Amino acid sequence: MKFMKINPVLLLVIGLLLQNNALWAQPGKQDRVKWTKEKAKQWYTKQGWLVGANFIPSTAINQLEMWQAESFDTLTINRELQWAAAIGMNTMRVYLHDLLWEQDAAGFSKRIDTFLKIAEKHRIKPMFVLFDSCWDPFPKLGAQPKPLPYVHNSGWVQSPGYVALKDSSHYARLESYVKGIIKKFRKDKRILAWDVWNEPDNMNKSSYLKNELANKTDYVLPLLRKTFAWARSVNPDQPLTSGVWAGDWSPERIKAIDKLQLEESDIITFHNYESAEAFQKCIKWLLPYGRPVICTEYMARGNHSTFQGSMPIAKKYNVGVINWGLVDGKTQTKFAWDSWNKNYTADPDIWFHEIFHRDGSPYRPEETALIRQLTSALGNIK
Repeated sequence: MKFMKINPVLLLVIGLLLQNNALWAQPGKQDRVKWTKEKAKQWYTKQGWLVGANFIPSTAINQLEMWQAESFDTLTINRELQWAAAIGMNTMRVYLHDLLWEQDAAGFSKRIDTFLKIAEKHRIKPMFVLFDSCWDPFPKLGAQPKPLPYVHNSGWVQSPGYVALKDSSHYARLESYVKGIIKKFRKDKRILAWDVWNEPDNMNKSSYLKNELANKTDYVLPLLRKTFAWARSVNPDQPLTSGVWAGDWSPERIKAIDKLQLEESDIITFHNYESAEAFQKCIKWLLPYGRPVICTEYMARGNHSTFQGSMPIAKKYNVGVINWGLVDGKTQTKFAWDSWNKNYTADPDIWFHEIFHRDGSPYRPEETALIRQLTSALGNIK
């Protein structure tokens, strides 16, 4: 039998490759992998039933005004989180922004810590949103515009904006933001979860469509995948997610971006602004994934999405619920989406979103009574 001579250099290279693969296969020697279903369920069991709102203080028109040093309003944040806690809410979904990290990473981190201290005082554990594809594609730091009269979310801004999304030379900065902010808080027990990208393929058809990238999804899809990888690379203790928000999520009809969101998420999140029947249908589509499910946006009264319709169903299936809007303020989301195209001259007959007036009185006392009733037997987040 003849034996082939093997180049010793080649043997060395093969050995190094095998050693490297072995290291990557060992727990703790690689970026954090997606949570197992069992780990996700164990995490969810510790939280209790999650009930909350998408939060921005009534004095801020968008994410930048909420967090910039000159307009960071701790008095309002404290007061409004207290109102939320009083009706049994134990979480808030809160939006961040990449430009804030670029502007002043240390100061931004300090303000996040201050926010977390306030939230912890009220036994509220927030979910932070890193990126968002909704509304104005051209965010700018500094003083923010005044609200357009009677227009829903007239000042909300995207993250990343049009320029950063289109130009890959900005991606290193975006990577620094994602990794930096999660690394800073990756073991912080005051944080519930990281929502890496809100409604990533939203084209804002009723408001900014003519200003959007025509092929926006072609840019978002690979960047969303990168964002999950960046987030996992710093090994956060909190789960990662990105919520599916539109269309049919049944296995036969699901879109590529929805499939990516569900495949990469440690916990399943979704949006639904429709009837109780449609809300339940979404839940039934998502429960077979075998992971905790949280609805991170719902409740649009004029669109037949209500607390009375959705909350009892969510509780039945142990699905967390985070409605849009807490206190009527500069975002003006008591006006409906159609306010971009319909001329309103006064408050709407029916508020679209929001729970409280600025003085803390409920818009509909029967709603706050229901929320308090459904959460009364529950403890806050441990």
